[in-house]
Amino acid sequence: MSTEKKYSWHKIADAINELPWQENQLCEIELKGKRICLAKHNSNVSACAAKCPHAGGYLSDGYIDAVGNIVCPLHRYKFSLQTGRNTSGEGYYLSTYPVEERADGIYIGIEEKRLFGFL
Repeated sequence: MSTEKKYSWHKIADAINELPWQENQLCEIELKGKRICLAKHNSNVSACAAKCPHAGGYLSDGYIDAVGNIVCPLHRYKFSLQTGRNTSGEGYYLSTYPVEERADGIYIGIEEKRLFGFL
């Protein structure tokens, strides 16, 4: 039985500069019924859940710290954009999505859910 995740890839823009970035280098989009927060740090784009798992703060209203963590605007909880792990010690986990920059645009991977996780 394979435990490798499978993704369906969805184009969200032709180029990074076409996304609706705010001054804080964050924005929120909707994709396949999911609200997703995008973060731009050092010319790389990352994607995560739109709301903080602690108190539901909109992460696009937060900021990216100097080391590239996304910081919730409500209680300043910090999360790694690569792993989703809470880096400020509270023990929460933030859902993340893979992002690919391809020759024809920017894509986000949404995990394909299979029946019972293996069918």
